[in-house]
Amino acid sequence: MTAGKKFKKLNRKFFTGPTLNISKNILGKYLVRRIGKKILAGKIVETEAYIGPEDRASHAFLPRSNFRPITEKRFRLLFSKFGLDTNSIYRKSVRGGGKITPRNVAEYMIGGHIYIYLVYGMYWQLNISTGKKGSPECFLIRALEPENGQRNLANGPGKLCRWLHLDKSFYGEDVTTSRRLWLEDRGEKIKKSNIASGPRIGIDYAGPVWAKKPWRIYVKNNPFVSASKS
Repeated sequence: MTAGKKFKKLNRKFFTGPTLNISKNILGKYLVRRIGKKILAGKIVETEAYIGPEDRASHAFLPRSNFRPITEKRFRLLFSKFGLDTNSIYRKSVRGGGKITPRNVAEYMIGGHIYIYLVYGMYWQLNISTGKKGSPECFLIRALEPENGQRNLANGPGKLCRWLHLDKSFYGEDVTTSRRLWLEDRGEKIKKSNIASGPRIGIDYAGPVWAKKPWRIYVKNNPFVSASKS
């Protein structure tokens, strides 16, 4: 981290607006990780938005024809520790408001909480919840430009989690209060003309309409964006 400088930590208000706006406005902000006395930081240069439960690429998408909601008793046992309004969220899910599983409950937390999960049994994916409590929305951080300028260190969601030593222990953590992982505004503003968008990656299962939504947002011509630029 730049010696002798203190930067503004992103607060709750930043994370409780519309998900697509947050996914754009977070570009140029820094993800900061403290490991003991060591600080690692990287500028966010690529994100993806997930807006469930209507978004077929979201883990909260609820296909009513084949999904059997979790029982209310099971829901309370699993998720009461997160401080969620279990009654209202469960009722909303049963009415079609979103799928709830042990994997995705962090999506339902108020904006600013970590939703991290494994893909292919080996790669962690770092998401931050957005919007109001009970609304299952989030954005995935796809790529960082490391403060040290090193290439191929964080140009992909799995890589950046490996670099920052992130795992399931961060699940549900609040980035607005955490002392080991937070986001900072260091005064850099990415111009609208330098922001590009395109289809999200690896979600063909969502069908042609949702797979083509231009909800992957990144900094144009930035060499630290993930290798896949479809």
